[in-house]
Amino acid sequence: MATPVINATSRHTATVIFLHGLGDTGHGWSEMFRQIRHPHVKYVCPTAKVMPVTLNGGMRMPSWFDIRGLSPGSAEDEPGIKSAAELLQSYVAEEEKEGIKRDRIMVGGFSQGGAVALYSAFTHSGPSFAGIIALSTWLPLYKTFPGVSCHCNDILVMVIM
Repeated sequence: MATPVINATSRHTATVIFLHGLGDTGHGWSEMFRQIRHPHVKYVCPTAKVMPVTLNGGMRMPSWFDIRGLSPGSAEDEPGIKSAAELLQSYVAEEEKEGIKRDRIMVGGFSQGGAVALYSAFTHSGPSFAGIIALSTWLPLYKTFPGVSCHCNDILVMVIM
């Protein structure tokens, strides 16, 4: 499935990379961004690969990583979370190759996608993002914080629950 992209309608100077929630795709979110877009911003709304999700009885659906439970003490899919964060960083790297600096890139997501965005932003090394959009989400692998190296002291985080 091709990644939905809403290209800037004027000179491209910023990018938003937004990840959907469990079972969804990037298409619905791309349509929302199309309605509220800014002319200088490119919007990228990738879709997660289809995989079995333990929480949903092993049903296959688009998912950034496996979710094993909803309680704070539930086991977490650490390799899957880290892999999803690396995938998000690869989208960021593509934008940087196009000349968009990290401080002009916002990452975000809804629910599971927001979890990936938060984890990715708080664990990457190098310059901070322009901001993080975290809608109805949580911080995965929270037990590893503050032990994780975070270079994000000046990053804007918008969390909407």
